Amino acid sequence: MLVSAHKQMVLGLLFIVSFFQIAHAQTWNLQQCIDSAEVHNKRLRINSLEMESSLQQERVVEGYRNPKLHLNADYKYFTDLPYQLMPMSVFGGPEGQFKEAQFGVPHHLNADLTLAIPIYNPELYGNIKTTRAATELTRIQNLKSKEEVFFEVSTVYYNAQILAQSLSFIDSNIINAKQLLKNVELLQSQDLLVGTDVNRAHLKLLQLEKERESAAVKYDNVMNILKFLMGKPLAENIEIEKGIDFEKIENYETESSLSVQLAEARNQLLQTQINTLQKTRYLPSLNAFATYGITGYGYDREPNQFLNFYPKGLAGIQLTMPLFNGMVTKRKVISKQLEIDASSLQLELIQDQTNLNIENALKEKDNANRTMELVEEQLKLAELIYDQTILQHEEGIVSLTDVIMAETEVNKAQMEYLATIIEYLKADLKLKKESGNLLKN
Repeated sequence: MLVSAHKQMVLGLLFIVSFFQIAHAQTWNLQQCIDSAEVHNKRLRINSLEMESSLQQERVVEGYRNPKLHLNADYKYFTDLPYQLMPMSVFGGPEGQFKEAQFGVPHHLNADLTLAIPIYNPELYGNIKTTRAATELTRIQNLKSKEEVFFEVSTVYYNAQILAQSLSFIDSNIINAKQLLKNVELLQSQDLLVGTDVNRAHLKLLQLEKERESAAVKYDNVMNILKFLMGKPLAENIEIEKGIDFEKIENYETESSLSVQLAEARNQLLQTQINTLQKTRYLPSLNAFATYGITGYGYDREPNQFLNFYPKGLAGIQLTMPLFNGMVTKRKVISKQLEIDASSLQLELIQDQTNLNIENALKEKDNANRTMELVEEQLKLAELIYDQTILQHEEGIVSLTDVIMAETEVNKAQMEYLATIIEYLKADLKLKKESGNLLKN
């Protein structure tokens, strides 16, 4: 008994928790979904890390311009001192004969500070410009990815709203079908209709229920995709605004799309790379250096033990002039120029494609805008005809077939209405993207 009571209590608590989770499901508008995706979407988070990595790489390359200071120290112990050959003529011996001799002490110590200062290095300064161009390219790629995610979130959100509207229509149609079935069964009980009419009404109800089940599955799938794009767990219960509220904007101010900006950034990166190759092909590099330290010599045998230190220092300038490297740089320049030519053509192609997409989106949006009022009027008229047909059927003027046909026309008008809304919203979304206005809030 106690176990049973405990189970009932646990089940009751779970039911209450589930009820409150459902009751307190947050309703998200489109902008809130986009804001959530901007913060939690994993693709955008990866891009942000890549952007930060690119900035750090730029700082690394710029750091090579700074002076470098190194401390060097070493200790050597010679178990056998190196040999040198001494000419015997130095000591009065015959010419052309030598005698080996060991010089030095077994203990050697060195410690010095080395300073290197790059005065001018065309490759270094070219690499700095290249990394800056690469960082700009990464920044635009990051914006492009953000635009794609925002576009996907908006598209999925609109699809979810359309499916929600479709479910609402189907629910209304099911209520009408149930009422129709009830009326038909009543008329049959009064021997005013045959059993076939009841079966038709029942079949229509079953078809609507099946249609609703399919639409509900599609809605759940679309909501899961939306949660994925928002960076939310699939188990989280969220709701969207069911009403489709959109502002009709005739045109947007056309700006450079991110696709065009991305192609321009790639072209600029290639241009900085070829400029660097051209400079390193002819210009010298100049570096200054300086060293200061001490050298120690030690002897550890009795009775002449010692360890003496002696200072040392130098400073200088090093000039490196490229003269000939086997035509390697020239071949690199030719290859890079071909890449630039291809990149320029790619930029023109993207610009033409963008203009084409804008033109098509404007036409699609204009067409949907013009047909919006027409399909709304068609839907109202179909609903009016259906209501009149129901009354005529109750009066025995028309058959059940006429009722079902009228209901079918209502369903068709509803789908056309939703399809027109989808066409308008997607055309507007596409126009925002191609005209460079999608990321503007």
